[in-house]
Amino acid sequence: MQNTRLDTDRIRAARRLIDPAFLNTPLYRCEALEPALGCAVSIKLETANPVRSFKARGTEVVASLLADSGRRAAVCASSGNLGQALAWSGRARGLDVTVVSSRFATAAKLDRIRALDARLELVDGDHELARERAADIARADGIRLVEDSLDIETCEGAATIGLELVDTEPKFDTVLVALGGGALATGVGHVLKTFAPEVELICVQPLGAPAMAHSWRNRRVITTDSTDTIADGVDGRRPIPAVLDDLLLVADDAVLVQESSIITAMRMLFNQAGLVVEPSAALGIAALLENPTRFAGRHVVTVVCGSNVDVEAYHRWVGTGRIGES
Repeated sequence: MQNTRLDTDRIRAARRLIDPAFLNTPLYRCEALEPALGCAVSIKLETANPVRSFKARGTEVVASLLADSGRRAAVCASSGNLGQALAWSGRARGLDVTVVSSRFATAAKLDRIRALDARLELVDGDHELARERAADIARADGIRLVEDSLDIETCEGAATIGLELVDTEPKFDTVLVALGGGALATGVGHVLKTFAPEVELICVQPLGAPAMAHSWRNRRVITTDSTDTIADGVDGRRPIPAVLDDLLLVADDAVLVQESSIITAMRMLFNQAGLVVEPSAALGIAALLENPTRFAGRHVVTVVCGSNVDVEAYHRWVGTGRIGES
């Protein structure tokens, strides 16, 4: 494999910087899903932690290195999960954290950012406008701008998931990951291509937010003017060139799925697996639903990457009744 920006020794070192609450997450065969999907399905569950997503694996590395260097503040743009993770990691190390988000982001995610003592600034636009505002704050205040996927710490933190996967038995044929900015895909992909190159890595995006998948297919950055998906965790419009370069080296495919499949996958994960997941975390199952013949007879791992949902929206999508009611 050609060299990505990631380094295996740094990935191993990252494990020592990450709070154990975010490491060695459950990986288990979910047989209840298999009759409808036609293949063996294992779940790598990244939601059973204090911020209910994989993002803290990266922010733990960022915050640890910042604190060690004596820097006391950071800012990021986030639709919710990165902001929560940076707020949690920063609070634990005495860092002042500012999060810039769209005021149209999921309310439950914004509330959690506030609850973690971060300063929250809202913009009247999408995630790309939030990224621009976060960069302005970083320049004006002279503080660290944390850019998910561009900052190598976020990718190498996510890559620790890959280390946990390749250390397991039995072995598997395919790993499905949600594709947004690319930290999860490039991190896990780097480890797979280094230690288990026979395993296929497939990245999944919604049809309504296809910029990174189109960029991967065309081997050049392709932007979109807008997005239209319930999967707010992966709805970026402007891929980062350096991240795309890494993705081209480690991904075997990038597929797009329909909104109806995402909702069906969320419902299946609730009914058959007992998991409440956000739309981005259901993308892997959605891909299995849309192309069952491709995966027939294979052992597939899907990374369930987040469970920060708006209760009312989740109820509309999945039709389960209100979460928490008996």
